[in-house]
Amino acid sequence: MTIGRLQDTKAGYPGRAPAAATRGGRSRRRLALRRDRLTYWAFLAPALLYLVAFFAYPVVRNVLISFQNYSITSLYTGQAPFAGLANYRAIFDSGLFGGVVVTTAIFTVCSMAGQFVIGLGLAVFFSRRFPLNGVIRALLLLPWLLPMVASTTVWRWLLDQDSGALNRTLGALHITAGTTPWLASPHLALVSVILVNIWVGIPFNMVILYGGLKEIPEELYEAAALDGTGPISRFRYITWPLLRPVTGVVVILGFVYTVKVIDIILVLTGGGPANGSLTLAVQSYKLSFENFAFGQGAAMSNVLIVVALIFAVIYLRINKQAFLSS
Repeated sequence: MTIGRLQDTKAGYPGRAPAAATRGGRSRRRLALRRDRLTYWAFLAPALLYLVAFFAYPVVRNVLISFQNYSITSLYTGQAPFAGLANYRAIFDSGLFGGVVVTTAIFTVCSMAGQFVIGLGLAVFFSRRFPLNGVIRALLLLPWLLPMVASTTVWRWLLDQDSGALNRTLGALHITAGTTPWLASPHLALVSVILVNIWVGIPFNMVILYGGLKEIPEELYEAAALDGTGPISRFRYITWPLLRPVTGVVVILGFVYTVKVIDIILVLTGGGPANGSLTLAVQSYKLSFENFAFGQGAAMSNVLIVVALIFAVIYLRINKQAFLSS
């Protein structure tokens, strides 16, 4: 009987066993695929929630406030009348906007240039092996690690016109006569703020560029040295082209960090004297939290965001074209 049943099964239902096995394999693959998707979203969900909560929502909220007449009363009532483009017209028509844009451009370009040149020089210097290399590099990270307000307060004391250590040192060395108003002169105040911001940003540029330099193969330098290539030519034809991707990251991040600097300027000069060190970021802060014109402050910050995006897009395109042409 058993042999007969087996024969009947094989003869009458030849495809049942393979079909069941195929359906079982498909089910297992679907379960594995679902499990992979759930794992994917489980890892991705915290990052998405963080971006939505701390980036997307504040940006959207800031854009909405820029089109409203938002005041202190609105903080309690939650009601803010629609103002259209009135806030944008107010900041563009103000007599400060043109000067603030120029000051922001000078502050950003000079700070980025100083940070990049000095940071690149230090990165090249520390790429060589010598005693206490790691210790000195670690010490140079202090300006970047210290709390910004604390380090800027120390700089304010150093640059004080009457009792500052810098004026006393320069006077003792007979380099300058009298007291130099580093923070009291409209022109020198901007220079002082730029120098302090360069001091703060050098470690960031040095660390990123140093990492890029360490990724360049040593064999290229050895082959160039055997061919009699000098250090300037090696830097021009080996170091700089291979460092270009890292340079792009440093420039974009440096621009974003520099154009939004507030704490250094507020502690040192407060944007003065005579608005000599007033930038777009500082003016946005003053409009929002000193004049309580939240709509105008939001509009100014939106202008700052647009400027940063335009710079990033233009630089990435220029860098891409230069990379493709090379």
